[in-house]
Amino acid sequence: MTSLPLSGLRVLELGQLIAGPFATRILADFGADVIKVEPPETGDPLRNWRLLHEGTSVWWAAHARNKRSLSLDLRQKEGQEVVRKLATDADILIENFRPGAMEKWGLGFKELHALNPKLIMVRVSGYGQTGPYRDRPGFGVIGEAMGGLRHLSGEPGRPPVRVGVSIGDTLSGLQAVIGVMMALRHREQQGGEGQEVDVALYESVFNMMESLLPEYSKFGVIREPSGSSLPGIAPSNAYLCKDGKYALIAGNGDSIFKRLMEKIGRADLASDPKFAVNAGRALHAEFIDAQINAYTAAHTLDEVLVTMTEAGVPAGKVYDAADIAQDPHYQAREMILDAKLPDGSIVQVPGIVPKLSETPGQITREAPTLGQHNIEILTELGIDAATQSDWKTRKIT
Repeated sequence: MTSLPLSGLRVLELGQLIAGPFATRILADFGADVIKVEPPETGDPLRNWRLLHEGTSVWWAAHARNKRSLSLDLRQKEGQEVVRKLATDADILIENFRPGAMEKWGLGFKELHALNPKLIMVRVSGYGQTGPYRDRPGFGVIGEAMGGLRHLSGEPGRPPVRVGVSIGDTLSGLQAVIGVMMALRHREQQGGEGQEVDVALYESVFNMMESLLPEYSKFGVIREPSGSSLPGIAPSNAYLCKDGKYALIAGNGDSIFKRLMEKIGRADLASDPKFAVNAGRALHAEFIDAQINAYTAAHTLDEVLVTMTEAGVPAGKVYDAADIAQDPHYQAREMILDAKLPDGSIVQVPGIVPKLSETPGQITREAPTLGQHNIEILTELGIDAATQSDWKTRKIT
């Protein structure tokens, strides 16, 4: 078995739910030894979110794979001391508590850095570790709103809608992983020490907002929601087909637009100078969309997709879970994997990304039960069996 790229790295995961644990899942997929610290008895609340199988969320099988679980009460001094012991030999610590919580427990960056100067501490919060809003509670939904995404979502003149997943959290998890990789590069290649990586939910969303701020700054333009279209980029929209399904067609490249128009029988538009570049097409986006809609309305979704593929025009359908599970491309790319639940039954989980040619990620551990690795981890720290038994009785672990 090829050694994974992050083999040998030890990661402590403190916190719960989505943002921080999503980051550690990626690190674990590529070989890091992730120790997930959870509250005794209850564990991470995500264990009980959405649809449950024998009392545990099936989401958990994807979210916590490749990790070891240590149940530990961080409010008690013994639990805090265990974290200090773990941090002494750890490479990375990722937490997503409200700013100030770790300092209250004597586990802030200054304290842990003094114990282990090489430690990289990633802190994920709603508003960051500084600034006037730092102490406000912040979930992904609030970060999405403050970051500008919610304002752009939905149909014009209607209430803003949310993306159907916790995109603010997962974007923050990705930013956390990027921060880890940069800090590791600094530490290992440039002889640096560990450092603090500050990730804010709203900033992770705002970082994706493309032209939102530059257009306001220069022209005073406030972008508004636009439904399924992409304002200023044409044509790019969802078009209703004869069978009631939608085809997403992105014909916004200059040469692509020409091929698209020729394929739908509108060679006159393909050769029209005012549509030769995007700026001209954007001025007539509604007209162009109407021509494409007239074509798709006369054909089924499958017919449209075959025609677009023949013409080299990017197009696709709107996938639901059943489409994804049955799609041959997902399967060929190993993006649908089987995982075992505690009772031995199988659940499908998302595959591993990105794809590395020489050291691809792997699932080497199933998602742990709460405290599954307590004895293993505490014994590694030199904590004797009698103490472990006492801590379990006192609900420290």
